[in-house]
Order: sequence, then structure tokens, then C-alpha cells
Amino acid sequence: PTQDIQMFKDAGIAARGEGNFVVFNGPDEQLLGGLVSGATGAIGGTYGAMPEVYLKIFELAKSGKDLDKARELQQDACQIIYKMCSGKGNMYAMIKEILRQTGGPDIGGVREPLLGLQEGDKEIAKECVAMISAVKAKL
Repeated sequence: PTQDIQMFKDAGIAARGEGNFVVFNGPDEQLLGGLVSGATGAIGGTYGAMPEVYLKIFELAKSGKDLDKARELQQDACQIIYKMCSGKGNMYAMIKEILRQTGGPDIGGVREPLLGLQEGDKEIAKECVAMISAVKAKL
């Protein structure tokens, strides 16, 4: 949550002084909120499936020039994440399939105990690919 980022930032300033530490945002669905709350950067599981989208959110958030566009892209990313998670297999299996379908390397599936792709998941990945393409066209 964004209040954690604010608390971590305050603690970092108190301990090390301004600019002598970094705070990363975690939840992909809250990238924009985390950056606006002071996160220096972010680490996310879905970033590999749509890096251009997240890089644009990051750029817009850091510049402060078009936060409405950043909010729109963040909402688009959330819709794609929700679609990824609608499959029966693990989300990381879905991301690997999205990468495969978009011409990325075929890096196989996930390891146990994570659940690999299940029946119908490849079709969901295909829908995600179309959604990602539509968002990238807006960049």
C-alpha cells in the first residue's frame, strides 16, 4: 500500500538523509500510486509481459506532466492483470505463454508447486496479447 511507501521513505530520510536510499513499489496494480507516493522504482511480476506500458506509466508519473494518461494506462494494465489471473493456471505460467505468443523466447512452463497452464488458458493468454497490443497502440 502507498502508506507503507510513505512510511519507508520517512524512515529512510530519518536514518540516512534525503536521497541516500531507495524505496521500491511492489504491487503492479498500484505502480502509479506507489510512484506518486514517493517510490523510487518498482519490481513487478507482470512487467515482462507489457514493459512498454509500465515504462510509460513510470515516465508519466516521474514527469508529472500527464497523470490522467498515467491513470488510464494503469487502469488498462490492471484489466490485463485481471484477465491473466482469470485462467486456471498460475499467473506466471500465463505470462510465459503471453511471451511465447508474442514471439518472445519459449522458456517453458512454471515449476511445481506452481500450477502450469490448464485447459482454456492459452485462449486467455491470446486475449491478453490482444489487450496488450491495444494498449501499446495508445502509447
